[in-house]
Amino acid sequence: MIPHTFEAWKSCIINDCKINLTQEFAKKRLSVYTDKNNTETKKFAALYGEQHLYNVITWLNMVLNQGQR
Repeated sequence: MIPHTFEAWKSCIINDCKINLTQEFAKKRLSVYTDKNNTETKKFAALYGEQHLYNVITWLNMVLNQGQR
């Protein structure tokens, strides 16, 4: 299932994928997902759609912003 909210996505990343949702993780993923020419980004968009790619970019930025409080 593709998550449609930040909280659902965050739970998926942390609980299902067992990934620590750190600022470093967010920065690394953003460097990939904001590069429209990156092969991984193209594959992600093809599999999950442009809207989900946009959502993930937004959520990764939220992770960065939360860490700066």
